[in-house]
Amino acid sequence: MTSSHAPDLSARNLMLPAWVGALQLPIAAFGVVCIAAAAALAFTGNVPSDAFFWKAYLQNLIFLFAISLGGLFFVFLQHLTRAGWSVAVRRPAEILASNLRWLWILFVVPFGILWLQNRAGLVWEWADMETLAANKPEEAHLVEGKVAFLNPTFFWIRAILYFVIWASLAHFFYSRSLQLGVTGDIRESKRMQLIAAPAAILWGVSISFAAVDWMMSLSPAWFSTMFGVYFFTGCCTVGFAGLILACVAAQASGVMKGIISLEHYQDLGKMLFAFGMVFWAYIAYSQYMLIWYANIPEETGWYLARQIGGWRGMSLLLLFGHFLIPFFAFMSKWPKRMPHLLAAGAGWMLLIGWIDIYWLVHPVVPHDIAHIGSYPELQAKYADEPTHVFHPVNWLLLFGMLGLFVSGSLSQMRRHPLLCAKDPRLAESLNFENI
Repeated sequence: MTSSHAPDLSARNLMLPAWVGALQLPIAAFGVVCIAAAAALAFTGNVPSDAFFWKAYLQNLIFLFAISLGGLFFVFLQHLTRAGWSVAVRRPAEILASNLRWLWILFVVPFGILWLQNRAGLVWEWADMETLAANKPEEAHLVEGKVAFLNPTFFWIRAILYFVIWASLAHFFYSRSLQLGVTGDIRESKRMQLIAAPAAILWGVSISFAAVDWMMSLSPAWFSTMFGVYFFTGCCTVGFAGLILACVAAQASGVMKGIISLEHYQDLGKMLFAFGMVFWAYIAYSQYMLIWYANIPEETGWYLARQIGGWRGMSLLLLFGHFLIPFFAFMSKWPKRMPHLLAAGAGWMLLIGWIDIYWLVHPVVPHDIAHIGSYPELQAKYADEPTHVFHPVNWLLLFGMLGLFVSGSLSQMRRHPLLCAKDPRLAESLNFENI
């Protein structure tokens, strides 16, 4: 169904107000201060362990990557399917994805220094096989069979390849979209459609390997063939949630009026519901069920570590907070058509997505887990195992990195229109209605 209306396509409705753009530098400064404060706490010994700061840094950086990767997925998916409805909301997704052009710096510089100092074993145990063999000899024996893959040289080659793929794809779609908005040349749209299919393959393979390298190899003896798909659902969760918040915030600042409609919010809500709630639950359950059913010690230990002490409560929080509660809250179409309520739900899913990555990165499989006779004994021995989720370093890094991320997004929003006004499918998007 379509409806006829003529929205304002002038610069005053497509460009961020000057007062919003002026927030870019203060927000960036806030981010730098927060990260510096977290580092100061870590290097003065005010952290639970030497590894805690670096794992918290990795977790928060992966969270930012996931938001941008989710935005990139949304962009090439629209071109792949030649969707018309999404033109009104595609530019904010392109801007979220554009941060992939510089986020790699936050990985390469600090972790590069850590590797040069031979301290990478603080984060990735396989990077220090001597210590791993001394502390966990049985695990070290398993890891020895993976050294062809888990070695520093190949690790960094793969990481650089991921960054090149992500930055190149983000830049290609963003720059072509900007060019299309200026010239209206339909060939730009066709180029993006042509690249969308190989982009989907490169994106899917690269994020799967990155999930293995950066998160699954934190427990190097553990393995799961579904872990890459699990990370895919996480990217969709925080990417779509971030896109919803960006659209609501843009309209709250006074722009994009009459362009992003309740129809668009309903479809964005559908995508968050489908990928971030339903598909996430399906993949999470499938991975858990298969490992539980097989009952192989090398696999079950990873989940047992997340069912002891405070981690048990966090696992339950993910079950209820990532799926059950938002599933029933947003099953109906009406919450999706209420922008502020949808934004609140997106904010919650963004937070729960952060907790999900925390749950993936921080737990450590107990070294004696294979020698404990039963699950109740394991629970009793590690009943006081803390998560440290409320440690100030976590939140300083979260606010700090979000500050840099928001500042990077604002730098693009203040320079370019929030809509590709000459897209050949714009009229379809402006007149779009859900049936």
